[in-house]
Amino acid sequence: MITSFDIIKTLIRTEKGTTMEPNRQYLFQVAKRANKVEIKKAVEDIYKVKVQDVHTIIMPGKRKRVRQEFGFTDDWKKAIVTLKEGEKIEVT
Repeated sequence: MITSFDIIKTLIRTEKGTTMEPNRQYLFQVAKRANKVEIKKAVEDIYKVKVQDVHTIIMPGKRKRVRQEFGFTDDWKKAIVTLKEGEKIEVT
């Protein structure tokens, strides 16, 4: 059985992510096979907040070089979660 912690991998703490916080939006790295309904339930379960909206984006892998060979990092999924009015995730 897949748990909420399997769906939500990490809260993304970047410059773009911190500028979105006043708008009640948070960035998460999520499991690639998770859908919007599963992401919403997982965020509500882990952080005890009410979610208004979820947007998902597949982020393509970047080209990397190891010695003489070129390759790509894996693709990953990013979710932009908008919370309802008055809700907030405490980030330390």
